[in-house]
This record gives sequence, C-alpha cells and structure tokens, in this order.
Amino acid sequence: MYLAAGRGGPTSAPAPTAPARPAGRTRVASTVVALGAVSLVTDISSEMVTAVLPLYFVLQLGLNPLQFGFLDGLYNGITAFVRLAGGHIADRRRRHKLVAGSGYALSAVCKLGLLFAGGSTTALSATLVADRVGKGIRTAPRDALISLSCAERDLGRAFGVHRAMDTTGALLGPLAAFALLWLTADAYDAVFMVSFCLGLFGVLLLYAFVPGRQEHTGPNSKASTLRSAFRLPRIPAFRRVLITASLLGLVSVGDGFLYLVLYKRLDLDSAYFPLLPLGSAAVYLLLAVPIGRAADRVGRRIPYLLGHLGLLGAYLVLFSPAAGWPLTIAVLLLLGTYYAATDGVLMALGGPAIPAGQRATGLALLQSGQALGRLGASVLFGAAWTLWTMHTALALAAVALSAALLAALLLLPPHPTEHPR
Repeated sequence: MYLAAGRGGPTSAPAPTAPARPAGRTRVASTVVALGAVSLVTDISSEMVTAVLPLYFVLQLGLNPLQFGFLDGLYNGITAFVRLAGGHIADRRRRHKLVAGSGYALSAVCKLGLLFAGGSTTALSATLVADRVGKGIRTAPRDALISLSCAERDLGRAFGVHRAMDTTGALLGPLAAFALLWLTADAYDAVFMVSFCLGLFGVLLLYAFVPGRQEHTGPNSKASTLRSAFRLPRIPAFRRVLITASLLGLVSVGDGFLYLVLYKRLDLDSAYFPLLPLGSAAVYLLLAVPIGRAADRVGRRIPYLLGHLGLLGAYLVLFSPAAGWPLTIAVLLLLGTYYAATDGVLMALGGPAIPAGQRATGLALLQSGQALGRLGASVLFGAAWTLWTMHTALALAAVALSAALLAALLLLPPHPTEHPR
C-alpha cells in the first residue's frame, strides 16, 4: 500500500484501499501537482540551455561529432554516478524534499558557470558535470515522492501529469532561448543568465509549496542501508526492468544528436535550431497523460516497448530520402511519442517492484542504468559519425535498437506487480 500525499503532517498509517469511483475522475495528489510546477519552471531553465548547446558546441566552438558525442553523453550520463547516492541518502534520512532541493539548487548555480567557461572544453565539461550532478541528486527523491504519494493503480496517471507539466517547461524553454538569441543578436550569455534566474525560482517554489515531510513508507518499513540497496537487483521483477532499461538506453541516441541530423538534412538557418525540440515537446505534452492512464489499464510494459518502436521509426525516417516538412513532422512526432510512452511509464513500471522504504534508491538504480546506457549510445553514435558518415551511424543505431527490442520482449514479460484494470 502507498500513502496519500496531502499537505498535512506525517502519518504512519498505510493507505486504505481506494473506494470505487466514477471512471475518469481520478484525483491527482497535491504533491504531484506541486512537483509538476517546480519541474515546469526548472525545465524552462534547463531546456533554454539544452536547446542551444548543440549549436554552441558544434558551430560556435567548432567541435567535431565525436567531441560533441562525448559532451552530450557526459551531459546525459554523468547523473548515473550520483543518482544512487542521492536516492540512498533520501531513503536513509527520509528527507526526500531536502535532497531534491539541493540538487535543484546546484543545477541552477551551474548555469552561471557557463558564463565563465568561455571556449574551454575542460571548463565546459566541469560545468556540465556539476549541472548533471544536481540533476542526478534530485531526480530519484522527486520521483519517489510521486510514487509514494498515490495508489499503485494510479501511478501511470500521476507520472503522466507530472511529465506533462515538466514538458510544458520543455516546450517554453526553447521558445525563450530563441527569443533571447533573436533579441540579443546571438548573445548566449543572456540565455545562460535568464536560465539561472528561472532555476533559482524553481528552488523557491519547491520549498514553498511541496510538503516537507512526505517521506512516509509505512509502519513496518526499515531505513535503507547500502547492503539492502545492493540487494535490490535480487528482486526478480525489478531485475528484469533494470536490465531492460539499461539495454534499451544503450541503443537510444540522444535527441540532441537527432536534432543535429535533422538540422543538416534540412539545411536550416541556425537561428531556428532551438525551435526543433518544440515539436517533440508538444507531442509529449499532449500524450503523457493519456498514455499514462492507458498504461494503468493495460499494463505498463506495452506502451514502454511501443515507445521504443517510435524511436526506431525516427531513426528510419531520418535515414530515408524524405525531406522538407514531412521529414520534420514525422521525426518530431515520433520523438515526442517515444518520450511520452517511456519516461514516466518506466518509473511507474519499476516503482511497485521496489520496497517502499527503498523507493528512491531503487528508482535511482533504474535511472542510473538507463543513463549509463545513453552515455554509451551518445559516444558510440558520435564515433560512428566521425569515422564513417551520418547515414552509417543512423543505420547502425537502427539495427542495434531492433535487436534490443527483440531481447526486451523476452526480458520483460508481463510485470507481476502490475494491476491492469
């Protein structure tokens, strides 16, 4: 059983079985909405920077695809090395909000570091590492708060609502970056400064509106220890999800690379590059809640695997001779569907397999496996592009993802902890 996350003080009573209710009238816990608002503001801050980084690295600093692949992988994969620590501390101290808040604060401060990094690859790498450390610290405690704030049967919807609000920020971030670059004649420093201010505002929202003592895990739960954390993969249901997520992460090329491929295929003006993520973010925003609700009904395995089929479709479309607006619309539609069907759904899939007292640690382990896989994917894709050609790299990525999906069908049978309605 899981605890309802209201605004009040702590309670040790397990959540009672939810009474029958009219279809379509599921209440979203206040904690989910509050964390969604924090993520919305923070994602505006983050996506302002993320939207311009590929161009900033490749065009402004002149990095080759292999160098960009390393930095992109570093940006997305370094969190794997700190997520476990953040999740474990949050579970052991039962201070999920405090740990998450420190991660949000670190990421906000790192936006200022980009102002002083200049063209130094070393300084940029150090700043990006620190930013990703902040993300790694906050993600698992935040998702644990969401997972523990509602009944298991509603996890897909809860994560869908949170991810939809988060993606609203992802939609607004590139718009803000585009507007700032247009108004300031490509002054990247202005983007970094505004991003810092918004990140700081997100931290204030967290401490003002997210309940501070939601670290309840039930009357019989024990504090997490390192020994018990290392034993989590012994749980068969969790182990299958962990291996599947790590394997699929290893063949999931980062969207920054895919936008670069699209940019080169279309020969876009660089000023319009920050707008490319808007299409996929809009699709994600529209589909996150419906797919989350569907996952609660039919089982989370199905949309999770179908989402990766959408990513495979994006690879194939980029490899095809399609051009112009049809190419752009197809790629952004497939990418948005991929994220809507996998991001929050993976947390809803793995969460119920983890003991409540180790929820942040287990989710951190799951996220770390996926992040390490994506780190490898970015480096390998960048190396293939540099050594051969862009199209060869795409073809290899498509073959690898196809093989991984076949393996995932065997690794991830219907999850025993799911309760389809």
